[in-house]
Amino acid sequence: MLKFYLVEDDPAVRKMLSRIVDESGLGEVVGEAGDGSYASASAVREADIVILDLLMPGRDGIETVKALRDEKYSGRFIMISQVENKEMIGEAYQQGVDTFIQKPINRLEVLAVLRRVSDHLLLEKSMQTIRNSLRTLERSGTADAAPGIPLNKEKPIEQQARSLLLQLGIAGEAGAPDLIRIMTWLKEQEQGHSILPDLPPLKTIYEQVALRSGKEAGSDAHLQKDVRAIEQRIRRLTLQALTNLASLGLSDYGNPTFEYFASRLFDFQEVRLRMRELEEQNKSSASKINLRKFLYVFYIESSAPGL
Repeated sequence: MLKFYLVEDDPAVRKMLSRIVDESGLGEVVGEAGDGSYASASAVREADIVILDLLMPGRDGIETVKALRDEKYSGRFIMISQVENKEMIGEAYQQGVDTFIQKPINRLEVLAVLRRVSDHLLLEKSMQTIRNSLRTLERSGTADAAPGIPLNKEKPIEQQARSLLLQLGIAGEAGAPDLIRIMTWLKEQEQGHSILPDLPPLKTIYEQVALRSGKEAGSDAHLQKDVRAIEQRIRRLTLQALTNLASLGLSDYGNPTFEYFASRLFDFQEVRLRMRELEEQNKSSASKINLRKFLYVFYIESSAPGL
């Protein structure tokens, strides 16, 4: 059973959400707050999921999410909003919001969102159990490992990035090794923060990946050539991820992978555009991919504990 915490300034909305949670059979509401300023990590620590409003008179939803992440709260966030400002929504996703519920509150939409997030949490716990079992086997088998057989020395960020690549159907893309190197470098830049403060300029990221690619150091001209090649591979990989998600959405709009990743990794209007292009059998795409958003959210997902 999941535990929910509600942060909403409207008592009527809190009451409605509490009733929907109870009726869903997915869990229980363990606490409520009428403003984000009252939602501290100690108050919400028992909750698996925090449902909170975007706009509140004291501390708004985005500031609350950031504050809770800074206090090391590791649960999930579902944000309630009637705002359609893309910048605010993008910032909310960057701070760690998982998904949105639109106002006015619709019972069926709320139930669908709760079930989706619940399924994802259960999947995470199952994956973590498998990982723990594998680590135990690796530790027990280390002493018996045959000489000359290397053990798996991948870092957790690399393992989780590979898992994400598989989920998105892009593990075989030419840019996949570049993306894993990007995730590793970003993790090193995090330097103990609970969340990466901001994404460095894309050119800086690509230069670091080029320098780490294992090639011998060359001239600046060679470096810039490598940077352009990496950028092109990442762009093609990202477009393929968009295409795969759009294809999933066309075949099953309720597909969990589509529902979870489409609006997180991409601007949803670009997902809809790509879906229309696929329906019209257009091989090329006019979609304007936000690479910064894709890389940032991919990093957040790769860094999430127990992915």
